[in-house]
Amino acid sequence: MVNNADNNDGGGGSIVLAATPIGNMADASPRLMELLQTADVIAAEDTRRLHKLVKALGITLNARIISYHEHNEASRTEDLLETVRAGKTLLMVTDAGMPAVSDPGFRLVEAAAEAGLLVTAIPGPSAVLMALALSGLPTDRFCFEGFLPRKAGERSSRLKELGPERRTMVFFEAPHRLEAMLRALDNEFGGDRRAAVARELTKLHEQVLRGSLRELLNWAEEGDVRGEIAVVVAGAGEAEPERPEDHVAAVNELVAKGARLKEAVSTVAEDARISKRELYAAVLAAR
Repeated sequence: MVNNADNNDGGGGSIVLAATPIGNMADASPRLMELLQTADVIAAEDTRRLHKLVKALGITLNARIISYHEHNEASRTEDLLETVRAGKTLLMVTDAGMPAVSDPGFRLVEAAAEAGLLVTAIPGPSAVLMALALSGLPTDRFCFEGFLPRKAGERSSRLKELGPERRTMVFFEAPHRLEAMLRALDNEFGGDRRAAVARELTKLHEQVLRGSLRELLNWAEEGDVRGEIAVVVAGAGEAEPERPEDHVAAVNELVAKGARLKEAVSTVAEDARISKRELYAAVLAAR
């Protein structure tokens, strides 16, 4: 069944996901400031960060504030939905950027959508989009991969899965793990793959470094990297097309083991997903 949130069958309340500044408080939108002052309830990833934001903006909160983070999402989601069913406006904020994007909020939106409750958002700062736009890499097709696994084996497995990815990839990483991450990217994707490291976006010491993965790894090895980090990596290039000539040896090997020429050609062509006719011609031409 298609769920139409515009119907808002659950009552007159709503959930508003609000993007908050990722560094520069001047990026707070007028809509964010208005909702902070008028919302009935504010669900915050970190209530201390919320009060710091409000103080910097010079506004006063009148809402009931509820702590809502990855460790209590499961237990508090239903209570928040009841608030919306009662006709209240629930504002959801995280420490920085848009809730539900590598931050708490997805579980709440999923449950609200299932319940037919109205969910909307206040757009605003996004480290993902800003890093992508500043990277100098293709932006027409991209994917967001968040944080890679911390354990080396799991991280390597994830990167092997991403090896054929043609879209530009955006990652987050902690500064103290950046060197290990770039080394893993270098190992799996090759040191020549283009990439960018964006740190402290919108802040006083904003920095975007562009180059090959090997160059960025050398930079990370030289200094004490600090700040919030986003890493943007170019997608894989076009794979070289399979040529019949490259598979002549495989055909000859099967023939040497007793297979008939046509059978050997058929087997190798099917495995390599190339034309049997072209492979057969290549074998004859090589003789």
